[in-house]
Amino acid sequence: MKVAIVHDWLVTYGGGERVVEQILALYPDADIYTLVYDKKKMASHFPPEKVRASFMQKIPCATKLYTKLLNWMPKAFESFDFSGYALVIASSSSCAKGIITPPAVPYLAYIHSPMRYAWDAYFDYYRASGTLTRFFMRRWMPFLRQWDYVSSQRIDTVVANSRYIARRIKKFWNRDAQVIHPPVDVERLSPDGSPADDFYVAFSRFVPYKRLDLAITACGELGRKLVVIGGGSQEKELRALAARYEGISFTGRISDDEVRRRLQRCRALIFCAEEDFGIIPVEAQACGRPVIAYGRGGANETVIDGKTGVFFDAQSADSLMQAVRRFERLEQDGAFDAQEIAAHAQQFSAARFRRELQAAVEATRRRVAESL
Repeated sequence: MKVAIVHDWLVTYGGGERVVEQILALYPDADIYTLVYDKKKMASHFPPEKVRASFMQKIPCATKLYTKLLNWMPKAFESFDFSGYALVIASSSSCAKGIITPPAVPYLAYIHSPMRYAWDAYFDYYRASGTLTRFFMRRWMPFLRQWDYVSSQRIDTVVANSRYIARRIKKFWNRDAQVIHPPVDVERLSPDGSPADDFYVAFSRFVPYKRLDLAITACGELGRKLVVIGGGSQEKELRALAARYEGISFTGRISDDEVRRRLQRCRALIFCAEEDFGIIPVEAQACGRPVIAYGRGGANETVIDGKTGVFFDAQSADSLMQAVRRFERLEQDGAFDAQEIAAHAQQFSAARFRRELQAAVEATRRRVAESL
């Protein structure tokens, strides 16, 4: 069976690319279609002989400038010809799901999120943009919203990576979505059997929506030790904030093994972002550690309040401080068992993802065959 996999772009390796790898594990002979492809960074994950990039690959510095070319992405994805395939699977958080497939070719789209910058986060992006970008946003977004809705109606089966995203899909596309949580590499993670050390961990990219400032402020005000892992555009700002307090340390970007060791030994992971799913909280739980999480988005589907972690209700330092105090009371009462927390995380394994996705694909193929 000839299979095509479509992904927005292949320029960095992250959660979306993990999904593509797992789809490729199911269909190892599949071709991969994408907007642009960075061979230097991605060849070890996706060999160049398997990848078919769009005409935008020919633009100078395309792998760096592609986000500036949003208005041309629909045309790029619609230019791909899938008439020779027996199955097409898209992995999309932008325009990849907008491909055109023949009616007889089953088409399943795994949606990480509808385009945030076109829908619910439009005004956040608009406020954060410069004058020229705002001009083009006002000019282009009405068309992109229309195209995004219309192209969503071409999909035979819509799969969301969380119930949270399924709700957004229903609101913006009026499509019902099956939920299949993304794969997490829980097999390489486990508790190390040691008691927790006296520090918390915050781990993410240093970008505004991750709200690492809340973790720093809350731990600083409470006098708790916090280890901040990662890097990004906000690093200077976050380090300046942390300098007001004692006990806040930064590791920079570190290896997976070093991250694992810190997760295994921390009291808890502090997770302040509203994520579509959120892989890091699952990884912390796979290490047997609880999660103190903002109680919106995907964390609601991966953390069990009072058993594998606790929630805070508002993205504010005060709300987080209350949650830390509550966590510590529960911790003192023995509410968190490392082995039970780790066992809970196993339900988000890559093997489970492949099994559920393959079942969804087979159901799609049967339904399309019956309609012909």
